[in-house]
Amino acid sequence: MIKVQRTSGPIQGRIKLDGSKSISNRILILRALGGQDFSIKGLSTSRDTTTLLKLLDQYEQGNFSEVFDAGAAGTTFRFMTAFLATRPGTQVLSGSKRMKQRPVGPLVDALRQLGADINYLEQPGYPPLQIGAFSPKGAQVNLKIQADMSSQFISALLMLGPFLPEGLQVDLIGQVVSRPYIEMTLQQMAYMGLSSNWEGNSIRVFPNQISARPFVVEADWSAASYHYALVAFAENSKLELNGLSSDSFQGDAVIAKIMTYFGVETEFTETGILINKTQRLLTPAFEWDFLDCPDLAQTVAVICAALGVPGRFSGLQTLRIKETDRILALQQELAKVGVEMRATDASETHFEIRRKAVWEKTPTFHTYEDHRMAMAFAPFGMLAPIQIEEEEVVRKSYPAFWDDLRLLGFEVELLS
Repeated sequence: MIKVQRTSGPIQGRIKLDGSKSISNRILILRALGGQDFSIKGLSTSRDTTTLLKLLDQYEQGNFSEVFDAGAAGTTFRFMTAFLATRPGTQVLSGSKRMKQRPVGPLVDALRQLGADINYLEQPGYPPLQIGAFSPKGAQVNLKIQADMSSQFISALLMLGPFLPEGLQVDLIGQVVSRPYIEMTLQQMAYMGLSSNWEGNSIRVFPNQISARPFVVEADWSAASYHYALVAFAENSKLELNGLSSDSFQGDAVIAKIMTYFGVETEFTETGILINKTQRLLTPAFEWDFLDCPDLAQTVAVICAALGVPGRFSGLQTLRIKETDRILALQQELAKVGVEMRATDASETHFEIRRKAVWEKTPTFHTYEDHRMAMAFAPFGMLAPIQIEEEEVVRKSYPAFWDDLRLLGFEVELLS
């Protein structure tokens, strides 16, 4: 458990953010699929990315007798499923207890249509998987896949497309969630010379080989969101975040627009961004559709709670199948400081956040083994001391998070 608190005063300083794990994991898979080496600078140091590197090295070294263990890394598991499905031989891909509760059936069904040999070793539709040798179809395959579950399924398939004999067409059924992550995948593919076309609900990927060229990973906009929260809670603050750009691949770059409603402005510089809190709260109530940026929902929920701003959140349909059930986790942890988060529709994809966070005794927030719960709730330490369990979960995406808080004047104490 860790105790987090900060005395009053403006937030000032400069933080060099880690590379985006979303970008890092995609470029690593593309390099492995393409079979051509090229330099990658600024790779994420997150556990998800280091796990992916380890598994790709395990494959390269031919250690097929060992289980490929993705741990709790969802993106890593899904991308490795697609990668191993197109390789020779037989491998077993597994993960943590929570990973075995996260559905992978739609991806497996699609890969089987491409010629993959995949069997479930425990519960049908869920990890672990036994993945056999690939028998590619001779003609172009047209896949139909539900677009309202996980964009990572779609991205995993798209990255295979150029290396199939006739390419690939993916028809998306229903409302597309996390669209910017699919666009990120296609943009990174285009950078490596792999062409595609997205018209309506159909994405066509053309067969081609990688044009190897150096790649630089942008810093992580998701990580930036927690620093925006810190600035929102302090007056007259200025904070530099290095490594971010105005033409970002990342959908979570929309945090810059979201935070204007809370009096925080963003200025792009040669090295990144400068965020300023120079105004008071600009909105009596906040409303946003998080369909394209679900990883920001926890951060913004805490911001609304801390500032006492009523919030209306929609587009949260993927939050129940993340590292934890993030809807339930938010409801339970916000309730500890007197904040209510309740559904406003039968499908429970629209929620209201009401009441301002208040507490007398130091609250202890549980993270449910979810890195974003820890980092989203940490800014509450600006208001009064808090405690956070399972502090090591931040290693999944932002290993230096607690160190960066210390740089900004926080007292971060590991409790026995």
